[in-house]
Amino acid sequence: MSVILSIDTSTPSCSVALDINGVLLEDFRLAPRMHNDLILTMIDQLLLQAELSLKEVDAIAFGKGPGSFTGLRIAAGVVQGLAYGADLPVIPVSTLEAMALEGYRKYDRGYWLSTLDARMGEVYTGGFLVSESSGSTVVETILSERVIKPDVLSMLSEPYCGVGSGWCYKDVLISKMTSPIEFVDQEISPRALFIGELAKTSFDKKEMVSVYDAMPTYLRDEISWEKQPPKIGKR
Repeated sequence: MSVILSIDTSTPSCSVALDINGVLLEDFRLAPRMHNDLILTMIDQLLLQAELSLKEVDAIAFGKGPGSFTGLRIAAGVVQGLAYGADLPVIPVSTLEAMALEGYRKYDRGYWLSTLDARMGEVYTGGFLVSESSGSTVVETILSERVIKPDVLSMLSEPYCGVGSGWCYKDVLISKMTSPIEFVDQEISPRALFIGELAKTSFDKKEMVSVYDAMPTYLRDEISWEKQPPKIGKR
């Protein structure tokens, strides 16, 4: 039994979710450049709806990336502040894995090539196989996460379906596949509901980190992040 708070601000969407012993609550909004203004209020409102305080949460999860540099910094900073103040463990979750899980839940297909538009003619991408094992959903990495120009991606033999904004390069990505692609959903983006589902599996396995290790994953090596909780008061 657990209560997990999850957030994601890695793309123009902003979302918060609560998993309360399997009962799910979520606030999901398309809010470009509004994350910093909205995220704490969204968290407060969801906790109020659930009649919970932050001290009653068992862990905080967040979309660690890849994604927008600013968005990832906001999520990591908010989570560091809240987890530090309430003395909670943190569960960083891949945004690309969460997108693959949403594709699986929506379309019941196993192989997913998750992509996000990384600008500068590049995409963040990773390949995943989502399946059921012993009553649990498992997301296995088939193609490691990377930032890459679509036209230099190696040929892919798995029968992938596609999710994410990086499929704006659909023709190029399809040309890299040896199997026909069944469909693409460019509208799927990282969201807290699926961040939370993956986090629940990690929580059950006790795969959590301390607040000081709640770090974003940028994939671009030149981006750095300081391990320092922001000055956010206890909630």
